[in-house]
Amino acid sequence: MSMRGAKPLHPARWLGIPLLVCIGATIVFSAPLRIWGLQLPEPVFAMIPAFAWALIRPSILAPFAILLLGLFLDLFWGGPTGLWGLSLLVAYAMVLIARNMMTGQSRPMMWAWFAGVTAVAMGAGFLFSMLDSLAMPSLLAVFWQFLATALLFPFAHRLVDRFDDADVRFR
Repeated sequence: MSMRGAKPLHPARWLGIPLLVCIGATIVFSAPLRIWGLQLPEPVFAMIPAFAWALIRPSILAPFAILLLGLFLDLFWGGPTGLWGLSLLVAYAMVLIARNMMTGQSRPMMWAWFAGVTAVAMGAGFLFSMLDSLAMPSLLAVFWQFLATALLFPFAHRLVDRFDDADVRFR
């Protein structure tokens, strides 16, 4: 049997590049640009790798990379340290637990999974920020950020498709 289809999965390709792209996209979308009085949405681009990395391959490196992304978001957006890191790790753990149920699902069903995981992460972030500040964040702002983040599923799907068959030991 030939193993030509299976290539070694180098961490810089499936962890490093998406991590840097998420950081860059977060910086670009936070630019103070207004079009017809509206500001660009600020989706949580880190949800893409948090969802995809758990589906691609269980790894010890992915949670640390997600924690780094979350800490970057906390520092960049000026939130409490650990808020997004913990919220993204909750999403990663949820996908990792439900990974066997998600494998082989249709694209619309995977989008529903992504939206559900995003809702859980946003809900966790909402609760953590409410506990930290002892005040309730704007539900409307959380909803718009959820909607903008849920619309990023095609990028997560592309990341999963790109590296899905790279290491057949985990299928």
